[in-house]
Parts: sequence; structure tokens; C-alpha cells
Amino acid sequence: MCLATVYKESDNSVIFKNVSRIDVDGEYVVLRDIMGDERRVEGRILMVDLANSIVKICCD
Repeated sequence: MCLATVYKESDNSVIFKNVSRIDVDGEYVVLRDIMGDERRVEGRILMVDLANSIVKICCD
């Protein structure tokens, strides 16, 4: 299973760990972890590195 850590691009802080699903809903990025917890972040995906399980989001 490939799980990702999502980082805020501006300061490289961790937004969410063990992310198993990412959806885009208009201006929001919806993150779900392996336990089913969900977070909605206003912003956009800047980069996805599948080899290193890293996602960077620009939060508005």
C-alpha cells in the first residue's frame, strides 16, 4: 500500500500523514487517511512524488 504525507508548500509543514486518498472538490483538496479521517484544505496540488510518497499543496 502506498501512503502519502501531505505538506504545505509555503513552510513545508505537515498537513496530514498516512493519506490513502486525495480528491479535488472545486477549490478544496480533500484528504483521507487509512483510518477514514478526512480533512478539507482550501488550495491546490502543486506536486505529487509517488516514489517518495510526498504531496505538496499550496494553501490559499
